[in-house]
Amino acid sequence: MNSAGHSEATAPRGLELTPFRGLRYDPDRVGSLAAVTSPPYDVVVRPDGLHHLQDADPYNIVRLILPQATTPAARNEQAADTLRRWLSEGVLTTDPEPALYVYEQRHADGMLQRGLIGTLRVSDPSEGIVLPHEDVMPHVVADRAALMRATHANLEPLLLTYRGNGTTAEIVDRAAELPPLLSTTTEDGYSHRLWAITDPAETARVQADLAGHQALIADGHHRWATYLRLRAEQPSPSPWDHGLVLLVDTARYPLRVRAIHRLLHGLPVAEALAALDGRFRVRRLETDLPEALAALADAACPGNAFLLAGDGAFHLVDRPDPALLDRTIPTGLPEAWRTLDATVLHATLLDHVWHIPEDDPARIAYIHDTAATVRKAERDGGTAVLLHPVREEVVRDLARQGVTMPRKSTSFGPKPASGLVLRALDL
Repeated sequence: MNSAGHSEATAPRGLELTPFRGLRYDPDRVGSLAAVTSPPYDVVVRPDGLHHLQDADPYNIVRLILPQATTPAARNEQAADTLRRWLSEGVLTTDPEPALYVYEQRHADGMLQRGLIGTLRVSDPSEGIVLPHEDVMPHVVADRAALMRATHANLEPLLLTYRGNGTTAEIVDRAAELPPLLSTTTEDGYSHRLWAITDPAETARVQADLAGHQALIADGHHRWATYLRLRAEQPSPSPWDHGLVLLVDTARYPLRVRAIHRLLHGLPVAEALAALDGRFRVRRLETDLPEALAALADAACPGNAFLLAGDGAFHLVDRPDPALLDRTIPTGLPEAWRTLDATVLHATLLDHVWHIPEDDPARIAYIHDTAATVRKAERDGGTAVLLHPVREEVVRDLARQGVTMPRKSTSFGPKPASGLVLRALDL
């Protein structure tokens, strides 16, 4: 028994997904469902993006997930007050009965993703049920925990994947043949639809099927770590024993895996390149971004390679000095981890070459959008470090070995839109 009164698992129980009464926008009270949605909180990193969402509709979900005030305490209280007001005004309403929600995202480029939104029993990594693959930053977990405590809500689902292609996938696809609860298209070109599974027999079939599976955290490591922290603070049983997730079967609906790039503040490209002399091969590319990314892909398979940008050109950095890697990469970990681009970036380049702390927001930013990273580096006089994505099977294999990758190593997508269904813990 741990200090919070939670029994340590003696054997893995598998995924335990339960229905809940979703909290959803009343479409008659908002401009449009698309106008009140947002990307996940950690994707909205630019002030202009935040302001754009705030201006889209006075009830945009970003006012809850990224409240704006002068202090953290004031921000969290503002979010709690906003949530209470929207509930009292009927802007957000609670569905009449518990459900598992089938969620579909579709794009004209052929992407189709379907999964189940429900509340998942929170489990420690040692149980081998929910597998993290990245480290987290403690200050971000503390920030998310304070927000969830203040609002007493899970405001957006995190994204988990598993591989099944069985009963649950059949139930999900069958539900998607029915008229949806909601349908909207956001400005990024994705259409979103939602259905509710309320039949206890169907729910029981899903739960029996998922009990034999484990999941990989695709997006939302900080929120899962927050769930663990909040669960540990409460005597069990409590609503904090479960957290809001979107569970996608990637055997049926494969996700796209993209890299998360780094923006190094206060480090001009010329200085970054000078520090690489004799340590990496550097080639200047007089080309556009798509061709530069193609060159990066060629250089990264196999081998470690990065693109540096910010001075109006692209610089392909590859072929690190093997002796440098031997001195800087930690030993005692799988070769697949030691040869990751993210490992070389953090252990070798950031720590030993550029001397930039990975958790100092004044020195480094983590940005999903490739073009935006380059533009900001050029505007601010910093260095953009662009990475090639890691294959999903590499991520999953390392996670099964209990090995976490450097923070912000991958971006799985498409990510669920925030604002379509929320969970209030006291309902």
